[in-house]
Amino acid sequence: MTFSEVRIPDLRGKVALVTGSSLGIGAAAAKAFGAQGMRVVVHYNRSKEPAREIAAAIEQHGGEAMLVGADIRDTAAIARCVSEVLARFGHIDVLVNNAGSLVQRALLEDQTDALFDEIMHTNTRSAMTFIRTVVQHMRDQKRSGCIINVTSMAVRNGGGPGSSMYAGSKGFLSTVTRALARELVQDRIRVNAVAPGVINTPLQDQFSTPAMLESFKTGIPMGRLGVADDCAGAFLYLASEMMSGFVTGQTIEVNGGQVMF
Repeated sequence: MTFSEVRIPDLRGKVALVTGSSLGIGAAAAKAFGAQGMRVVVHYNRSKEPAREIAAAIEQHGGEAMLVGADIRDTAAIARCVSEVLARFGHIDVLVNNAGSLVQRALLEDQTDALFDEIMHTNTRSAMTFIRTVVQHMRDQKRSGCIINVTSMAVRNGGGPGSSMYAGSKGFLSTVTRALARELVQDRIRVNAVAPGVINTPLQDQFSTPAMLESFKTGIPMGRLGVADDCAGAFLYLASEMMSGFVTGQTIEVNGGQVMF
């Protein structure tokens, strides 16, 4: 069964902004939303052509897609991105903070202030800026809202070699998910997170060798690496008030059993 064969009635027509949705997990979430008849904003930075392909797939399966390009490290670009979405759709129901990067594997002795700043800016400041900008409008809309942050299994186990700063940045995002869930509940805005494990995506191809991936796989009880679509169901569940209307401040772990708590 594919996501286009599953129907979640309350998602149809809703507007979802998915950052970093031209590739990997973000692309899988965007396509799954589109298959529910949602209006999906496909955000990209440099990967415009892959973003076009995702938008085409969304429209092929009954959704409506909008392409928006923005550097997530640029606060003005984020504001412009949100304004463009509101100009077209009038509101935003779901924000998925997926854009981010490991940036570089670096052991402690190789870490620098500049690398620290880049990782934290890419994975935490950008997400907080998107949240701050979108929440202003969610409050004005006088309708319920949903924020889904993409964290990582690295929050639980510290991550692979040289990824301590990445794990720390995702740890910040996990903690702020719970803090904002409390803060925004009075505005009828739910805040949750999805924490992928080792998912076979372009990010892994960029920062992990085949030998590393094989090593990671041996620690997964399900005996395989994840794929981006393995995460898509968690986004659908959290976006749907019908399915998760009493769920906030939670993190769904998608890791094949590699980390269990």
